[in-house]
Amino acid sequence: MTATSPRLKHEVKDLGLAALGRQRIEWAGREMPVLRQIRDRFAIEKPFAGLRLVACAHITTETAHLAIALKAGGADALLIASNPLSTQDDVAASLVLDHEIPVFAQKGEDNETYNRHVQIALDHRPNIIVDDGSDVVATLIQQRQHQIADLIGSTEETTTGIVRLRAMFREGVLTFPAVNVNDADTKHFFDNRYGTGQSTLDGIIRATNILLAGKNIVVVGYGWCGKGTALRARGMGANVIVTEIDPIKAIEAVMDGFRVLPMAEAAHQGDIFITVTGNKHVVRGEHFDVMKDGAIVCNSGHFDLELDLKYLAANAKEIKEVRPFTEEYKLKNGKSVVVLGQGRLINLAAAEGHPSAVMDMSFANQALACEFLVKNKGKLEPGLHSIPVEVDQEIARLKLQAIGITIDSLTPDQIEYINSWTSGT
Repeated sequence: MTATSPRLKHEVKDLGLAALGRQRIEWAGREMPVLRQIRDRFAIEKPFAGLRLVACAHITTETAHLAIALKAGGADALLIASNPLSTQDDVAASLVLDHEIPVFAQKGEDNETYNRHVQIALDHRPNIIVDDGSDVVATLIQQRQHQIADLIGSTEETTTGIVRLRAMFREGVLTFPAVNVNDADTKHFFDNRYGTGQSTLDGIIRATNILLAGKNIVVVGYGWCGKGTALRARGMGANVIVTEIDPIKAIEAVMDGFRVLPMAEAAHQGDIFITVTGNKHVVRGEHFDVMKDGAIVCNSGHFDLELDLKYLAANAKEIKEVRPFTEEYKLKNGKSVVVLGQGRLINLAAAEGHPSAVMDMSFANQALACEFLVKNKGKLEPGLHSIPVEVDQEIARLKLQAIGITIDSLTPDQIEYINSWTSGT
């Protein structure tokens, strides 16, 4: 249902969940010291005073800390979900009730509601867009060209969103600056690898309660998300098979100790299939048809299009829910395929997403990317911009400091040596 509040407009499931959300947000904050330091500075400096900000993100305990930090910096912030199954309803309620941040998100919302929320976000006339998959930016460009004049810029933290932004720029429609948060070292090395690896297996286990040891797990795609997923699956005792289209990544997977096969061969052997490519229909009809009876498929890429679910539905004689977030498709060939989380992000559909310790760095990047846009308003060319290296390194330094780790620094003699071409052996 839609909750109502006398203070602000919003659409959340139930404001009565706010107490639980508040408790969980506080727990997540224990492992987010970098973002806490940024929030404290923002509260003093108010870099976003007078600015309207929209965030399209997974509404989780970690995202809550980003939203609170941005509001502390003076932003008139509004949040919508970036995925229909990723919202934590108690967190959404707490953001509305405890922090007076408008949230338009409910776990399980249909596509019509999701698209309506995108329109509500644009009705806010944002000066900054924090995007997760580039749906808000794409809708702005396609339907609301007149609002681009209001925009200072956007930030994006998913591989899928970066691919879309690059396509927009090639076609000449990205006429404002966008910050590539996804490729910051303190984001993709940790969030994509360790966060996705752990939370994906967490989602699979919560949805199925199966033993992973001894299973053949097929990881589709060996980017940073795939690397983390394959690493964690092997750690749980699984026999990991990787499929790839990039020869360099395929060699890397081989040298990391994994079997590499074409999907046409892996489809016969897998017990569990995990897609992490950001592309469309990487598991298709010809793959479903030859899978083992009872094979489990799930997705940890951004959109559910990685699995050709329309084919499955068209070729199923029966579809039934066998556990929460677990649907069995009984196919006409007599076998069954089990789909987790409706093909959406399994780590958020059936679990709680990435651990807060890694999201601390990811959202520190988001917060500082927003500040970077404001500080450089009118100076940045249209197109994608990287997080400055010094910002990336500062986030890493703060993280190390927070967990009590110190590292070495170069001596003057070493600095002279590495900057000289005349010194040799």
